Amino acid sequence: MPASTFVVGLFLPYTVDFHENATPRRGSTPPAPTANVYERKDSTIDAKPTRLQVERTASLFNQPTPPRTPSVSGDNGEFFAQNMSAATHFFRAHDPRSLVRSDSHVPEWGSALPFFNQPRSRAGAPPPDNILDYVRNNEMEKQREARRKSKSPHGKRMSKSRSTTRDPWGTEWTVEPAVQGNGAMANAVRAATNAGSMNDIIWLGTVGFPTDALDEDVRAEIHEKLETEFDALTVFVNDTDFDGHYAHYCKTILWPVFHYQIPDHPKSKAYEDHSWIYYVNLNQAFADKIVKSYKRGDIVWVHDYHLLLVPGMVRKKLPDAQIGFFLHTAFPSSEVFRCLSVRKDLLEGMLGANLVAFQSPEYAEHFLTTCSRLLIVEATGEGVQLENHFVNVISLPIGIDPQGLGELRKEQEVQQWISVMEQKYKDKLLIVARDKLDHVRGVRQKLLAFELFLNKYPEYRDKVVLIQVATSTSWADNPELAATVSDIVTRIDSQHSTLAHQPLVFLRQDIPFSQYLALLSVANVLMVTSLREGMNLTCHEYICCQDGAASNKKHGPVILSEFTGCASIFGGNELSINPWDYQKCADAIKEALAMGPEEKKHRYERLREVVLSHTGEYWATNLVQKLAQAHEEHYSRDTMSIPRLSPQKLAADYKASQMRVFLLDYEGTLASFSNPDNVHLSSPQRVLDTMNDILSDDRNIVYVMSGRTPESLERLFSRVPNIGLIAENGCFVREFGSDEWISFPELEKMKEWKEGVKGMLAYYQERVEGSWIEEKHCSVVFHYENADDMEAASRQAGDCANHINDACESQKVHAIPTEKTVLIEPYEWSKGSAAEFVMSNLSDENEIGEKTPRPDFLMVAGNDREDEVIFRWANALSKKESIKHVTSVSVGRRNTEAMATLTQGTSGLLSVLTRLTRPR
Repeated sequence: MPASTFVVGLFLPYTVDFHENATPRRGSTPPAPTANVYERKDSTIDAKPTRLQVERTASLFNQPTPPRTPSVSGDNGEFFAQNMSAATHFFRAHDPRSLVRSDSHVPEWGSALPFFNQPRSRAGAPPPDNILDYVRNNEMEKQREARRKSKSPHGKRMSKSRSTTRDPWGTEWTVEPAVQGNGAMANAVRAATNAGSMNDIIWLGTVGFPTDALDEDVRAEIHEKLETEFDALTVFVNDTDFDGHYAHYCKTILWPVFHYQIPDHPKSKAYEDHSWIYYVNLNQAFADKIVKSYKRGDIVWVHDYHLLLVPGMVRKKLPDAQIGFFLHTAFPSSEVFRCLSVRKDLLEGMLGANLVAFQSPEYAEHFLTTCSRLLIVEATGEGVQLENHFVNVISLPIGIDPQGLGELRKEQEVQQWISVMEQKYKDKLLIVARDKLDHVRGVRQKLLAFELFLNKYPEYRDKVVLIQVATSTSWADNPELAATVSDIVTRIDSQHSTLAHQPLVFLRQDIPFSQYLALLSVANVLMVTSLREGMNLTCHEYICCQDGAASNKKHGPVILSEFTGCASIFGGNELSINPWDYQKCADAIKEALAMGPEEKKHRYERLREVVLSHTGEYWATNLVQKLAQAHEEHYSRDTMSIPRLSPQKLAADYKASQMRVFLLDYEGTLASFSNPDNVHLSSPQRVLDTMNDILSDDRNIVYVMSGRTPESLERLFSRVPNIGLIAENGCFVREFGSDEWISFPELEKMKEWKEGVKGMLAYYQERVEGSWIEEKHCSVVFHYENADDMEAASRQAGDCANHINDACESQKVHAIPTEKTVLIEPYEWSKGSAAEFVMSNLSDENEIGEKTPRPDFLMVAGNDREDEVIFRWANALSKKESIKHVTSVSVGRRNTEAMATLTQGTSGLLSVLTRLTRPR
C-alpha cells in the first residue's frame, strides 16, 4: 500500500449535525448564521462599564466623552446585521469539502452553536481563582456524592430507568464542514490534494464538539463514516480532558504566553496547575491514535500549539517515523517562554519531530535560542543538535488558495453585496478590519490611532469610514477591554458623527463570508494592528480581492503591524507600523488614503506576487518535501543505518594507494578522556607508537586535530617527528614536516573580543560555585563540571551561551554549549577549513619546483560534534571523486554524517591503524 500522510490537528475539518426524527431534515436549507446574542441596538458596544472602569479608560485626549450624536441614516451596523443570509463560516452550505474561512471566529468549544445541533459539554466547572478553594470544593463534592449514594436505596433501579430514556443523539445525523479548527490549513491541504502534489491524505483530530453524551454505537458510526467517506480518523476524548486541555490550558496559559501576554492572575495560576494533566492526556490520546493507525513509511504531520507533546510521544513508540511539526501561532522569545513551568516538557515534545517549522524567521530564531538556553543544546542556523539526532528548524509561511477564493468571488451573492456596498458608501474612503476582540489583536490601539487621525487630519472627517468587525467568542472573558473599547467607540461616534456621516462602524459580531469578500473588494485600505500574530491571512485575501475584477476599487494599500508574521514576507511594500505608536499609525492612515495610483499599483503588484507565490498549496507541498528530505538526512546519520568500519576494506584501500593522508582527532578518538562508554583508557605511549609506525612509511602523512593550544599539542607529540598538527579546532596549523605554526585569525583581534567575553563569563562564574574559565589563543571555555548544583549551573550556562551569542554576533564569535562546558570561539575557522588548507598545499610545488603527488587515500576520524564539519568535507571529496579512496569514521555510538562507525572506542581505532602498518 502507498504511504499516507497524517494531517494531525486538534479539530477535523468535518463535524456532525444531529437531526431529530420529528423535525424536517436540516440539509434542505443553509445553516443559520451566528446569532446576535448581544441584542445589538447601535454601533457601539452595549456592555455598560462601571464608573470606575470608565474613569480608568485610556484616552489620547483629556476631554470628557460627550453624548452620542444621532445619525439620520440609521445605524450602519444594522446594515450588516439585517442581511445575514449566507453561512457565516463557510460559503457553500453542507459541502464538507468546500473552501472555508482561513480564520474562523466562532464560539468556544462546548458552547451552543446556532448552526448545528450538537451535545453540550458535560465537563465539570473550572477551578476557582484560588487553588486552595479548588481543593476544598473538590473534597466537599466528593462528600456530597458519597452521601447521595448512601441515601439512595433505589440507586440501581433509578439508573436503569434513566437508561431507557430516548437518546436525543442517537437519531439521524449528517457530516458538515467544521467551523472549529484551522481553516487555512484545511484549505491549503485541499488545494495541494486537488493539484495532485499531495496524495493519500488522512485527517486526524476531534469532531469539534463534546462527545460524552454519545453512545458507543453512535461514536462507532461517526468514526466509520468519517474514515470511509472522508479519509478522517476521529479521536474521541472525554469532555473533562478536552475542556481542561483546550479551554483551560491552551486558551488561558499557552495562547497568552505565545503572544507575549504572560498570565499573572490567580485564575491562570489555578488553571496552570490544574489543567496540565489534561493537556498531557489529550496529547497522549492523539499519539496513541497515530501509533495505532501508522504503517511503515507513513508521514505524520502535527499542527499547532494544542499538540506540542505529540511528536515526542509518537517518537518514543515509532523511532523511525517521519514526523513534522508546524506551529501556526507566534513563538515568543526565550525570556517569555521560560515563564512556563513545563517549558522543558514542551520543547522536548516538539523536538521529537524531524522537522519543526514556523511562520517567520523570527519565530524560528526564538525557538533555536530557547532550546539552546533552556535545554543546553547546540542550536545552529539549520536546527538543533541533540545527543542522538538532529532536528531541522525552518520558517515557511502559510498562504491562501487564490484560485478557490477567485471562484467564490464570482458567486452571485458576492457580486450583489459588492453592488450594495458600493452604493451605500459611494464617495467614501473605506478602511476595513476584521479581528477578534482580545488583548493580542490590537483593536484598542487601532481605534485610538483612528481617533487621533480624525483629530489630526480634520479634512478627512466627512470622507472616511472605518468598518471594524470585532468578533469575540466570549465578551465576558475581557470585561476591561470591552469597557475600554466601548468608551473609545462612543467617544469617536459622539465627537465626529453628523446627521449625514458616521466615521466608525463597529460590529460586535462576525459577518457572512459573502459580505466579508465584498467588503474586501470595495475597501480603500486594510488595517491590521495585531500586537503579535502568527500569519494574518486577511491581508492575503484582501490583496486578491483588490485586483479590480469585481469592483471599481483596486490596488488598496495594506497598513500592517510589524509584529505579524506576514510582515516578514511583504518586503516593505506594505505600510509597516508599530501599533503602540499612535502618531505613526495616524500618519500611516493619512499616507494610505492620499497615496497616488502609480505608487499604489507599484506596491500592489509586488504584494500580489508574494501572495500568488506563497500559496497554501506551495506551503503544504514544500513542507512535506522538506520533511522527507530532513528524515532522509536523519536516517542516513543514524548509527543503525551507518555501516561499521570494515578493517579489511580499509587495509585493501591502503595497500592500493601511493599517497596517504590521515586526519585524526585527538580527545576521544586517539586518546580517551573520562567517558563511561569507552572500553578502557588508552595509553599515551601507544598513541605515540602508532603514529610513529604510520609515519615510518614515506607515503604517509598524518595530522592530529584538537581543541588544545599549539603549545599543548607540541608537548604531546614532541617524540613524533614530522607529524602535522591542527590546534584550537582549526585556528592553527603546523604543517607536516615543519616546525612553524600558521595562525589563521589575527591574534590581536582575538584579544579584543576575548576581553569582553571574559567579563561576561566572570559574571556567571560568580553565580556558579565551582566553575572556572580557561583561556586559549582563539577561544575561551567556561567550565562547570565541578559545580555544586549542576541543575542551577546548567541553567546559568544556557543563559551565558544565549547572552554571548546575542552580544558577539557582529564579531563572528559564537558560544556552543557542550558537556558541562560552554565553548566560545570564532566560527570562521574550523577543522574543515584547516583540512582544506592542508589538502590544497599538498598539491603545490615543493621548494625545488617538484610537484608532490596528489593523495589517493584519505582517512578522517573523529568522535564529537566538532568533527562533523570535517566529515562533510571528506564526504564531498568522495562524491566528487577528487580522491580515490576516502574513509570518514566516527568513533563511538551516536548519529553522524561519517561514512562508517567504530564502536570499540579509542582502543579499536588504534588497533585498526596498527593493522595497516603491521599486517598479520
